[in-house]
Amino acid sequence: MFDRLKADIRTALTKDPAATSAMEVALTYPGLHAIWAYRIAHWLWTNDRRLLARLISHVTRFLTGVEIHPAAEIGERVFIDHGMGIVIGETAEIGDDVLLYHGVTLGGTSMRREKRHPTVEDGATVGADASIMGPITVGENASVGAGAVVVDDVAPETTVVGNPAEPVGAAGIASPNPDPIIADG
Repeated sequence: MFDRLKADIRTALTKDPAATSAMEVALTYPGLHAIWAYRIAHWLWTNDRRLLARLISHVTRFLTGVEIHPAAEIGERVFIDHGMGIVIGETAEIGDDVLLYHGVTLGGTSMRREKRHPTVEDGATVGADASIMGPITVGENASVGAGAVVVDDVAPETTVVGNPAEPVGAAGIASPNPDPIIADG
C-alpha cells in the first residue's frame, strides 16, 4: 500500500513541474486525494459495500471537485492535474500512466446498463475541458487536445483536437505549431 502511495507522489512530482516536494504533493493535490479516495471506494464497491462506496465518492467530489464512480477501472500512476470538474463514469476504464487535466469528462451516451463510457489506454494525455463520450477507445500514448469533443476511437500515438475531434496532421488539417522558432525553421 505504501509503495503505491509513494508511486503516486513520484508521478505527481514527475508530471507537474510546479510540484516542489513530496510533502506538498501529499497534502495539497486534490487530484491525488481523489485517486486515493477512489481506490478505497472501488475496493468497497467490488466487495459489495456499494452504498458506502458511493458515499465516499460523493464526499470526495464535494472536497476535491473530482467525481469518480467507484465502479470505474483506473490503473497505476494516473495523475489528475488540478482536478476540478473531472467526471469519470461508471464503466470508464483508464490504463496506467495516464494524465488528465481539469474539466475532463469521460461520459456515457447510453441509458442502458452496458459499457457506455470510454476506455483510455496506457500513456494517454487528455487536455483541459475535453469530453470523451461513449464506449470508445483512446489508444496508447494518444493525446486529446484541450476542449476537444471525442466521439470516435483515437488511434494509438495520435493527437486529436477540435469539435468533433480530428487527428492533427491528417489530410486537410494543418498541423499547428505554436513555437515560432520551430515554425521559422
